[in-house]
Amino acid sequence: MKILVINAGSSSLKYQLIDMDNEEMLCKGNCERIGIPGGIFTHKTADGRVLDKKVNMLDHTAAFTQVKDALLDPEFGVIKSLDEISAVGHRVVQGGAIFSKSELVTEKVIEDIESLIPLAPLHNKAHVQGIRACRDLFGPELPEAVVFDTSFHATMPEKAYIYSIPYEYYEKYAVRRYGAHGTSHRYVSARCAELMGQDIKDLKIITCHLGNGSSITAVEGGKCIDTSMGLTPLDGFMMGTRSGTLDPSVVTFIMEKEHLTPSEMDQVLNKKSGLLGVSGVSSDDRDVTTARKEGNARAKLAQDILEYQVSKFVGGYMVSLGGCDAIVFTAGVGENQTAHRAEICKYLEFAGVKLDPQKNEEMTLGKEGEISAPDSKIKVFVIPTNEELVIARDTKALVEAL
Repeated sequence: MKILVINAGSSSLKYQLIDMDNEEMLCKGNCERIGIPGGIFTHKTADGRVLDKKVNMLDHTAAFTQVKDALLDPEFGVIKSLDEISAVGHRVVQGGAIFSKSELVTEKVIEDIESLIPLAPLHNKAHVQGIRACRDLFGPELPEAVVFDTSFHATMPEKAYIYSIPYEYYEKYAVRRYGAHGTSHRYVSARCAELMGQDIKDLKIITCHLGNGSSITAVEGGKCIDTSMGLTPLDGFMMGTRSGTLDPSVVTFIMEKEHLTPSEMDQVLNKKSGLLGVSGVSSDDRDVTTARKEGNARAKLAQDILEYQVSKFVGGYMVSLGGCDAIVFTAGVGENQTAHRAEICKYLEFAGVKLDPQKNEEMTLGKEGEISAPDSKIKVFVIPTNEELVIARDTKALVEAL
């Protein structure tokens, strides 16, 4: 069974074709600048063939046409016919309180995803565009599934997801903690249990998805009991351009002083804060690292804040879990920035965390494994995330259950 995995953004469309007989990726690609002049299409096969071209894509349907042509291309393709694709799995960021698990696509499901656009305006709108464009190209007969970033967090207890604001706002507008990156947290926590050779039902794991967008999740017995992102992906700790948690009065104070509208303040918090806002250098941690090495004091401060805030969340989730068996680092920063891992774990030495410095330095660029010392009371792992495989697995299970 071959499954096409789609991650549609407002102006992008990423894809992978996965052979589920051996769970191997056959090809992957990206349609960039959809609806914007200067579109870029990139397609890479597992055996190293690369198709890279500039092509304007008016909408997501046009982007899917590029994907289809590449999959079937005599030189760069990996299938002979679209009939070889058994199903399509879509990533959807926000499932709200409606979706607690992955679902097969129906018109009702699409309408429900649309109803959640206010909770994730850019993401959910783009996902709906991607689903409809996929149906236009492949036809409604091909099974499609949706896998939600939020569904893994649906197991949180009320005390973790209800905000301490008037309860009526939860009743009227569903204002609550939903979390994000759930597919990633789900994959790496399950993989961590495999690497430990234990049943995940017996483990307490803290997963740290650290990238340009970041979140931390407390996983008990394979289920999320708390997570750092909230109503939106702005909550939690410092990210590339996002502020993370702060005093709500900071928002109103700045709005009054700078005469900002809610939309303008939203841009400040989502696009101009975080590493970028503090360092003044970049939202890319690699650029901030370079500036820090060159003696930039604000770059050092930005990274000090990041490491401190991450360690506080991890320590807090040790309390939530009543202990901790393992900590996992994943995503771009978590998988590759060895200095951050070392500093975060140094804060956690009080709990018995002890790194193996050599293993920590070696574990980058897609490598997977344990980086804690043999006498560490809590195991520490680096596990490259694989959200696409989770989406493909869920899609396969739903199709086979038809």
